[in-house]
Amino acid sequence: MPLTFRKSFRILPGVRLNINKKSWSVTTGGKNGPRHTHSSTGRRTTSMDLPGPFGWRRTTKGR
Repeated sequence: MPLTFRKSFRILPGVRLNINKKSWSVTTGGKNGPRHTHSSTGRRTTSMDLPGPFGWRRTTKGR
């Protein structure tokens, strides 16, 4: 099993900096509502938890 590196830091309430081996990203939003993630690779993701075991996610490639 390969080793992976991922670390997440809370910068401000509702803002997180996520770092992994190849890129970094900033996530805004909280648990109750949509979350927006912007990655250094150009990927943008919007996601939201829905009631029950459901979730919603939309990803676009910016570059």
